[in-house]
Amino acid sequence: MIENTLIATLGMEITHLGEGKVIATMPVDERTRQPFGILHGGASVALAETVASLGAYELVDKETEAVAGLEINANHVRPKADGVVTAVGTVLHRGKTTMVWDIKISDEQERLVCVSRCTMAIIKKNK
Repeated sequence: MIENTLIATLGMEITHLGEGKVIATMPVDERTRQPFGILHGGASVALAETVASLGAYELVDKETEAVAGLEINANHVRPKADGVVTAVGTVLHRGKTTMVWDIKISDEQERLVCVSRCTMAIIKKNK
């Protein structure tokens, strides 16, 4: 499911996938840096939405429902030039038609790099 996607292209790895919590890592390298040599904000947002999407999908009825990002915001609070970042996503609100996820992205010393909130739409599949 992850092969040939943005997840694979950016080197993301899902390290924990549980009910209401997802943890994933992403390298800070030539794939994820912006031209000034630091982690691209868009890469951080892609990691955050990936965590929220996978987490939301784990909480829906996969036979009748799907999920899609509805809104995302991010505050980039610390630059990161190399190494690995870790995203920890937790569900804040679990409704019938939407979910809200909190995602904190940190460096290897557990210093906050980015904080994001993502609203996921829960979509009914056509039968």
